[in-house]
Amino acid sequence: MATKSLNLAGGPLIRAFDPWLSGYPSPGKPHQLLNDEERAWLATIASVVRFKKGETIYSFGEPATFLFNIISGVVKIYLVARKGEESIVCFHYPEDLFGLAEKGKYINSAKALTPLTAYALPTAALRTRMVKDAALEFHFVAKLCHDLREAQRHAFLLARRHAIAKLAMFLQLQERLQSVAGQQAEIYLPMDRADIAGYIDLSPAAVSRGLRDLAARRVVKFRDRRHVKIVNRKVLEELASE
Repeated sequence: MATKSLNLAGGPLIRAFDPWLSGYPSPGKPHQLLNDEERAWLATIASVVRFKKGETIYSFGEPATFLFNIISGVVKIYLVARKGEESIVCFHYPEDLFGLAEKGKYINSAKALTPLTAYALPTAALRTRMVKDAALEFHFVAKLCHDLREAQRHAFLLARRHAIAKLAMFLQLQERLQSVAGQQAEIYLPMDRADIAGYIDLSPAAVSRGLRDLAARRVVKFRDRRHVKIVNRKVLEELASE
């Protein structure tokens, strides 16, 4: 992990759908949870860390000394099965938090899918501050509520029987996650087909066939292997609900 003491201007950003204030700043859209004072304080305790594509950020069971806030890049969160296969829990984008812990240890592993720059926030300092700062604590709770809703959607996806329904819902989820980060024109797929397979519980071959099928039906259109645009949203929604 490459670390620099220099903090980027302004401090961390945490964007999410507020779980209670649906009308602010505009209905149904994500917004920045932290105010300037909170960002400035977080910047005083944070270090900027950088990881290469494919580099492990932390592994299951390691001491959870930092909570991470993404500045740029994409992260995958996963667990490794006994046979060595990765079960993908989620993907995180800019302005997301990651680093869930239990009893002081990380409960999963994290790897950079792309070159990654993030704030590393010391958990000890955060805990001490949140005990005294209810507003800051609330904003972190709001982000956790946002992530919990996404985890529930992932559970619904895994319950789908048909591969095409799983892929349709996967694309919906990635579009929603990226809309939080301000990317809406098309869906960016930084993960490879094996990672998608590990996330939706299919084989990589089934993922490739399903994506080709969606393109052949003109439900989606691929600009290249990493970028896809939804061209028939009604059909995609129907497939996702099967």
